[in-house]
Amino acid sequence: EQVLIDENLLLRPGEYNQFCLGRSDRACLEGILTERGRYINEGYLDQLIKRKAIAYQQQLESLEELPIYSDTIDFISQVAQANLKMAVVSGALRSEVELVLNKTNLIDFFKTIIAGDDVKASKPKPDAYLLAVNILNQQYPDMDLQPSECLAIEDTFAGIEAAKLAGISVVGVAHTYPFHMLQRLANWCVDYLSDLELDRIQKVYQQINS
Repeated sequence: EQVLIDENLLLRPGEYNQFCLGRSDRACLEGILTERGRYINEGYLDQLIKRKAIAYQQQLESLEELPIYSDTIDFISQVAQANLKMAVVSGALRSEVELVLNKTNLIDFFKTIIAGDDVKASKPKPDAYLLAVNILNQQYPDMDLQPSECLAIEDTFAGIEAAKLAGISVVGVAHTYPFHMLQRLANWCVDYLSDLELDRIQKVYQQINS
């Protein structure tokens, strides 16, 4: 938000949800600036994204502990123990994703990271998810992984749409939007990651892909 304030812009009610949630920094800034009738070019956007990234990194590094949801680490550990492959598919910059994963000691769980600077088209386009499936197949060629065999965990409308357009089923987690709003869009919906039953999900996928 400070980046926009420096450009003499204040976020209007609803603009963050409309243009930013689940989307890359580039898509977010481009959407807001276009809405306001500002002239934009790639160089200008690059400068804004760089300034935002520096401010975000400074903010994170000033925190002794990141405020992540308490069940996140336990859930990721359970998935790893079940020998299921995981990937991060995020609209954030790679440097930001890796910083968060390092500060939360989760980096070793994710061999595959698709960040906002890895694809041109932001969510809700499916490009990032399709790239993640492709990279996982390169890393684990014996899997012959198909999108229909994957499960995305999302908390935004843009993320849910992106995964479904890629042919991936989605669990909506009610972190950002209320349960009833995500339930209309996702294949499953939970209030917390701890509500996800891995055994049940694996059985469903075995039936679907048998």
